[in-house]
Amino acid sequence: MKDTTATPRWRIARSGSTDLELALSGDWDADNAAQTDPKTVLAELGQPPGLRCVRLTAADLGRWDSVLMIFLLAVVDRCREEGIEVDGSRLPEGIRALLDLAYAVPERAGARRGTVRTAWLAELGNSALRIRDDAKAFTRFLGEAALSFAALAAGRARFRKVDLWLNIQECGPSAVPIVTLISLLVGLILAFVGAVQLALFGAQIYIADLVALGMLREMGALMTAIIMAGRTGAAFAAQLGTMNVNQEISALRVMGFAPLEFLVLPRMLALILVMPVLCLYANLLGVIGGGMITVGFFDVSLTQYLHRTQEAAHLTDLAVGLAKCTVFGILIALAGCMRGMQCGRSASAVGDAATSAVVTSIVLIVVSDSIITLICDRLGI
Repeated sequence: MKDTTATPRWRIARSGSTDLELALSGDWDADNAAQTDPKTVLAELGQPPGLRCVRLTAADLGRWDSVLMIFLLAVVDRCREEGIEVDGSRLPEGIRALLDLAYAVPERAGARRGTVRTAWLAELGNSALRIRDDAKAFTRFLGEAALSFAALAAGRARFRKVDLWLNIQECGPSAVPIVTLISLLVGLILAFVGAVQLALFGAQIYIADLVALGMLREMGALMTAIIMAGRTGAAFAAQLGTMNVNQEISALRVMGFAPLEFLVLPRMLALILVMPVLCLYANLLGVIGGGMITVGFFDVSLTQYLHRTQEAAHLTDLAVGLAKCTVFGILIALAGCMRGMQCGRSASAVGDAATSAVVTSIVLIVVSDSIITLICDRLGI
């Protein structure tokens, strides 16, 4: 049988119609926290309505810690709400001192954190306002970046050439392995998807047309941009965000350097120079991946595949893909650097900036890709 002598308990006794005695006994510590729910006592308070005083006694009290204090605070708060006097003169001196300390300073209005449900219309409005603010910030940052490029064209931009080469190294050769893997697999997937339908008509030879046009005009640039948004855009935001946390950007301003010229301009130049090269490499790997599937699994020779690829792909298709990739590079650099410059002064803000940079980059990539595709369709390119 479980020993209950050490479990916390209380006894409620009424002395007349206006007074109530709450006698505490047993142990009130973390080992017995489950038996300290004050609901029974709180239900007695104010019933009947004539109750005026609650006397607290602890003649047989054993061990106690913060569990007892939480219980007593709940009782005292309820008594104050009901306008009932609390007499704690018979409690041990330590408990009385802690109660006096708890109520020494009045609780500040609004200090308690409450749960407030926001209406869906208000959430929609707040989202619209955030989009407006982001659009204004992006437009402002784009204008400042344009002024930095104008200073570069005039030979007045101040940044270290070694930073440009380091960023080119970080954006280009370091990204080759992941671009190789993704581009090769995208070419394989395009070939398989096209082969399933084209094989129904015995037109497997046109898999080469699908892979070549798909990679050169769309998938090569798009997949490269998404890879660089997740890899390089987030890195730019994290680097600049960390510098902002360490107040290095503020130090540059104090020394007379423009942060956009010294920090943002070499990163943007590196990404603009590297993206077309990576796009060409991704196109080549995609065509090779499609050729592996077409030649290996279907009745198409390597010579036929290369011939159809040459017939289907033109320099115009390649130029459209390279133009898209260049635009994507500019947008990725702008989004990553902007979120890094907007970063707060905490460690969590750096992670938020990197996440926001990736999301912003991908949104801008998809939107700009749609716009460029529509323009090319209208112009017949």
